[in-house]
Amino acid sequence: MAKPIYHSSIEGAQHGSKGLEGFLAFSKEAGAAGAQPSNYMVESKTGKFTRPHLIRQAFEKHELKLDGISGHCMFWVHTSAWTGTKGMRPFLPPDVAKLAKGKIEEWAEDYLLRLLDLAAALDIKILPMFWGASHGWEMATGYPWGFWAGGDFDLVKEGEERFVKKTAKIRAHANSLGIYLAHEIHPGTAAMCAEEFGRLVEICDGDKCLTVNADPSHCWEGEDWETRFTHPAVRDRVYACHVKNFVVRPGVPLRKMEGNWRNRAMQFTDLGSGDLNMVRYAEMLINIGYPARYNRIMGTETAPLIAETESNYRDPDATAIEGIQYVRDHLCFPVAEGSFEDEMGA
Repeated sequence: MAKPIYHSSIEGAQHGSKGLEGFLAFSKEAGAAGAQPSNYMVESKTGKFTRPHLIRQAFEKHELKLDGISGHCMFWVHTSAWTGTKGMRPFLPPDVAKLAKGKIEEWAEDYLLRLLDLAAALDIKILPMFWGASHGWEMATGYPWGFWAGGDFDLVKEGEERFVKKTAKIRAHANSLGIYLAHEIHPGTAAMCAEEFGRLVEICDGDKCLTVNADPSHCWEGEDWETRFTHPAVRDRVYACHVKNFVVRPGVPLRKMEGNWRNRAMQFTDLGSGDLNMVRYAEMLINIGYPARYNRIMGTETAPLIAETESNYRDPDATAIEGIQYVRDHLCFPVAEGSFEDEMGA
């Protein structure tokens, strides 16, 4: 019988209070084969990164695969800092959050360069993340205003120039280390749809480190997950993935400014009860070459399906446990080596 090509894993950003040891113990007990800690989990008490051999020892102790490091928060801070948004404060040390926006950007850049060094020391070649609001908040709304350009300004062109310049040092360092930066196409980031991601690649002269972290739960307005991840600009650059589900409440405006998650139109759910068919998603990833690509780059036999489960109603730990086990039991299936038609009439 054919073997599975996936293994069940979990993203750590929603479990920061557990610390690395607690997160790994929780993941193993829940049935995961691997785990993807957040960048905060691999920091020491001094604010520097934990030494690589200690991180390896923690994973070996709990018999888990190290499925990358989630760098989403700090990458977003780096490319959004120029806007001065207060939204970056939760992700920064209090003393750094008080700095001028230019200083915050410099601090974040240094942090990311060191994070890349840590990834290289751990033999991590694929880093899931997302770039911040490089084009500004007017553009990030996605609303079709007619105010993108005027006699003396062009917000699209300015955003593209800003992205190329602000990410140049980080991209160069990633390339020097053989690391792929897997952008999660996501509202409020530098690329919110497949076409925009393709444009980032184009303006950066096809930079090979610009890749994609597929996540179907951010495809809820005009571009479904299959359209996004099979798009010619995206499909061959999907190097990482998250597994996440959601529901869209009918009759509630998607762009409603609402602080209470339970009153929002789009709400994340456990994997088994959302609007998306997770099995079809896992199959699509096979079709566009994600697991084969990951295994080739990382030298592994299976690729991670990383549950990033959130719910407005279910306890966070219970949601994560359901996600790990749903992936394990429903998505890590043995993959056919040929067509079901092959033996007809044999």
